[in-house]
Amino acid sequence: LRLYDVTSGSVRVDGVDVRELSQGALHERIAYVPQTSFLFSGTIESNISYSDGDMGRERIEEAAHIAQATDFIEGKEGSFESEVSQGGSNVSGGQRQRLAIARAVATKAQTFLFDDSFSALDYATDASLRRELATTLEGSTVCIVAQRIATIRHADNIVVLEDGCVVGQGTHKQLLQDCDVYREIAQSQLSSDEMAGVVR
Repeated sequence: LRLYDVTSGSVRVDGVDVRELSQGALHERIAYVPQTSFLFSGTIESNISYSDGDMGRERIEEAAHIAQATDFIEGKEGSFESEVSQGGSNVSGGQRQRLAIARAVATKAQTFLFDDSFSALDYATDASLRRELATTLEGSTVCIVAQRIATIRHADNIVVLEDGCVVGQGTHKQLLQDCDVYREIAQSQLSSDEMAGVVR
């Protein structure tokens, strides 16, 4: 998103250096959900459809379903027309994250960047959300920053960072064999069955 520019090398989207794109063009291509999710004053519907004022209800509801937000939305008086206060202070942290994820999914972006944005979700919701994302965003580039191994262990490529440096890169299976840092984290978080790949 060019919140910071690279100090060496380049970041490319479809082979194009992001510094050669306008901010508008870049932001149309990338949907970003930060760890501290922010909502706007308005309704749940207006928050999800923020990228397109003419967004149809079907697309809004589909995005909410993918983000595992449907149950709590429909449990509110007013459902999708329920009021959201500035910053989302009248919803819980997990609900705020799911609405921000729904807002990102509802865009027509080609790349999705989830910056530790599943951290307030319980493990079951996290797993359901990832399954939906894998199906719905197939063909898109999805980057997930996470501290939970369970959140990223099925990724095509995992980059392990320690003190700002890359200490490992590969699949979950490869990193368990080749990266001490990753293996130690996995052993502290996963059951023996999960380590062996028995439980998905």
